[in-house]
Amino acid sequence: QVQLVESGGRLVQAGGSLRLSCAVSGRTFSTYSMAWFRQAPGKEREIVAAISKRGSSSYYADSVKGRFTISRDNAENTAYLQMNTPKPEDTAVYYCAASFRVGVSTTAPPYPYWGQGTQVTVSS
Repeated sequence: QVQLVESGGRLVQAGGSLRLSCAVSGRTFSTYSMAWFRQAPGKEREIVAAISKRGSSSYYADSVKGRFTISRDNAENTAYLQMNTPKPEDTAVYYCAASFRVGVSTTAPPYPYWGQGTQVTVSS
């Protein structure tokens, strides 16, 4: 079975930096395109960033563009989300997801595999 485990979530001051990791096991990592979603209390889950199987293309939500960077290391079977200058509105549970689709998907349904989530809290 495919398992995704996120790590790196913590309390961070606004303007700081944070890096989330998603370790994938059970299948060949390069088989999947990857994405990060987040869900704040009382709000719907939303796309944060996505990256293709080879890392040649990516997508960012307008709210994080220029601040966050999604990347992957296929040799290490790990995806990352680098969060620079986080804001209080970035506070949410962040989820890693994997899809078989070749292209970048920006909605949740195409992703059959999900991690358990990691809490990110940004204080002002």
